Amino acid sequence: MKVIPFVHEGLGNSSYLIDLGGGEGAVVDPDRSVARYIAAARANGLEVSYVLETHLHADFVTGSRELQQLGARLLAPAAGALGYEHQPLSPGAVVTLGEARVEAVGSAGHTPEHLSFVVESPDSLPMLFSGGSLIVGGAARTDLISPELTDGLTRAQFRTAHEAFAKLPDETILYPTHGAGSFCSTGSGGERISTLGEERRTNPVLRPQSEDDFVSWFTASFPAAPSYFFRLRAVNQEGPRPRTSIPAPPVLEPAEFAPTIARGVVVDTRPQADFVAGYIPGAISIAFRPAFATWLGWLIPPEVPVHFVLGDEQAGAVIDECLLVGHERFGGILRGGMTAWERSGLPVQRHSLVDAGAAARLLSEGALAVDVREPSEAGSHLPGAKFLPLGELMQSNGVIPRGGPVVVYCGHGERSATGLSLLARAGFTDLYNLDGGIGAWQAAGLDLARQESRTD
Repeated sequence: MKVIPFVHEGLGNSSYLIDLGGGEGAVVDPDRSVARYIAAARANGLEVSYVLETHLHADFVTGSRELQQLGARLLAPAAGALGYEHQPLSPGAVVTLGEARVEAVGSAGHTPEHLSFVVESPDSLPMLFSGGSLIVGGAARTDLISPELTDGLTRAQFRTAHEAFAKLPDETILYPTHGAGSFCSTGSGGERISTLGEERRTNPVLRPQSEDDFVSWFTASFPAAPSYFFRLRAVNQEGPRPRTSIPAPPVLEPAEFAPTIARGVVVDTRPQADFVAGYIPGAISIAFRPAFATWLGWLIPPEVPVHFVLGDEQAGAVIDECLLVGHERFGGILRGGMTAWERSGLPVQRHSLVDAGAAARLLSEGALAVDVREPSEAGSHLPGAKFLPLGELMQSNGVIPRGGPVVVYCGHGERSATGLSLLARAGFTDLYNLDGGIGAWQAAGLDLARQESRTD
């Protein structure tokens, strides 16, 4: 059976189109951007006849309802209690889809309702679509529902890892949903597809250990959780709105755009250098790159209308990413971008993008460095830096002294531009973004401090 993967690099997730034979196809764990599945199916002479959901997703809005509207049949965990039409499956259920045998395997842990799907046909190796129950080099986290459930889910994850797939042969091909770059993942490697044999040899989740040791180790490995993760499970359970019911944002002239932005937030999607060179006061910089959706969902509440200042990217692509993380309220798009805004004589705010040498001079003169990276990245850092991860910056910016210069940095410069824009919204004025981030500092041969010297 042919399997076509679709990878969203920013979310770190994969979905799959399976050729089931007989001209029928199934999509596993689709996200809301369903046009690509339909296009791939048609290119391969298939109809998308089925959708298989492994669990209620926390990191993206499902595309199942969109595919249902196009004629697909949805099969999903019975314990997920979906609020819309589907065929509920319980652990051990076996169904025939096209020319393939599909078995639902109970694999609780990442979520309580989690199922994995073993797909087999006479002329192919068995395939395991494991969702988050087993991923390349790890497994998906167990703390995304509530603190009270984390211990029990982690113990369920231990049993899943050691028992659920024990009868499957080593040559079983592993197709996980979560993977490298996903905030749902723990310990994932760079590859996205593996075999059970390779994971049995190398995956620390599968190593011999006691359940208590696993719980202690596994829960200590979780990265930060984007805030929007804790609302999308309910959206996917109830059933997301059809995309056709969500109005597209109007394109507005500067004079029309200006009075609307007080009723929401302006998101500027241009690269960091363009942003700091001139932006609408109060705008948040979230450069349009693979991680755009994650940071939009993390930093902006879904009820807040979003207005856009775009760069070269297409508006449709930006809206797709917003919808992916459940942002459905749009104010408008600035026609002509910042060039038109400035020509209209409307207010502009500016900051400086500085190289490593200039940043070092600022620090020697008393500026404060603010590191907005995740703790797992911060083994080395600029001397005297305060650590305020970007997702927590607005909850903790009160620890930054006001009145003095602040140099914001990250790994490369995109997140620090976002951090700078958030600090500007909070009233800080003397702000600098380190161009190239800590990598540029290292390339310049400047001294770094080690993690044990951190000053939080």
